[in-house]
Amino acid sequence: MGDPARTRIGVAIDIPEPWGEMLTRRRAEAGDPQAAWTPAHVTLLGPTEVATEALSVVEKHLEAVASAQPPFTIHLRGTGTFRPITDVVFVSLAMGISECELMAEAITRSAEISRDSRFPYHPHVTVAQDVPADALDAVFDDLAGFSARFPVSSFTLFSHGGEGPWRPRRDFPLGG
Repeated sequence: MGDPARTRIGVAIDIPEPWGEMLTRRRAEAGDPQAAWTPAHVTLLGPTEVATEALSVVEKHLEAVASAQPPFTIHLRGTGTFRPITDVVFVSLAMGISECELMAEAITRSAEISRDSRFPYHPHVTVAQDVPADALDAVFDDLAGFSARFPVSSFTLFSHGGEGPWRPRRDFPLGG
């Protein structure tokens, strides 16, 4: 286990059923070990270490971010990839991109959340990562015609203790 003075958090929008389970299952079928620990989601804040004592301040900040964003719709459609930069295939957002970008930017405006990202933020749903090229190609092709549209009324703060699945800590309703 890590340093008890630090907690690893993440913030995400869960993909509702029936699509969440289907996308997670397809990720597992590709051989991606993260499928067992991380259900399908759109990341707003990737894994980030924060001071455990600052969690209440982080939660207050997330409340403010959520209350400033009205509910919106996400439309997932088709696939994309970050290859050759990283071995990732994802389901693309056709609608809801700007809302996710605005919330992700607002989340990182907290003094308690210090995150240097290797890549610019791009909202997506990972469906295969760090698996052989043929598995990436298969997922890319299999989900090319995928489409799902759903309302987003909240996002979730998750925590991770270093082993096992990410655990939901708290939901934050949008628009107050």
